[in-house]
Amino acid sequence: MSATPQGVLLAPTPERWVAAALERWRELLLDHASCEKKAASTALALMFAYPEDRPLAFALSRLAREELRHFEQVQQQMVALGVAFERTRPGRYAQGLRRLLRSADPGRKLDLLLCAALIEARSCERFVLLAPRLAAPLGEFYRQLARSEERHCLEYLELARRAAGATPADERLVQLAAHEAELATAPDRQFRFHSGPPG
Repeated sequence: MSATPQGVLLAPTPERWVAAALERWRELLLDHASCEKKAASTALALMFAYPEDRPLAFALSRLAREELRHFEQVQQQMVALGVAFERTRPGRYAQGLRRLLRSADPGRKLDLLLCAALIEARSCERFVLLAPRLAAPLGEFYRQLARSEERHCLEYLELARRAAGATPADERLVQLAAHEAELATAPDRQFRFHSGPPG
């Protein structure tokens, strides 16, 4: 497995998505709040699914708390920037990744951890792309979050290495990453933080 989040991804975010994000930053921020809640929920779900794995529980307990703190910070940004809350439908990205999950362990545990790593890697990449192009305070906020997402990706990859045992985790990561790349780059009817470019 790659040592960096950027190396985990098999395709870069299209420039058309970046251009849309800069223009539609209010929509982006609204979906970002949902993403932070989902990230915390993912960590907690893994803890409940594998309570016997103490190292995983300790690592993901900390991660879930941090994701909830990020959710609070996004909410603060929304208030400061006058972005009202709206209910939105989830995009296709996470659901598309979940379609590839194996249904039984030990494969399912590995897939869940690798998918989480891919999502964090894509978040990191997009924060890095957006941070220098967005005005303060949002640009600086995204610059800080990029570092957190990078760390989260590496944490999930380390947990995946432990879960894999003798299973070739790198091979499975490439399979999942290929599907992730398609979801993140193919034209998308919905604009979301993890969507493809508008199409």
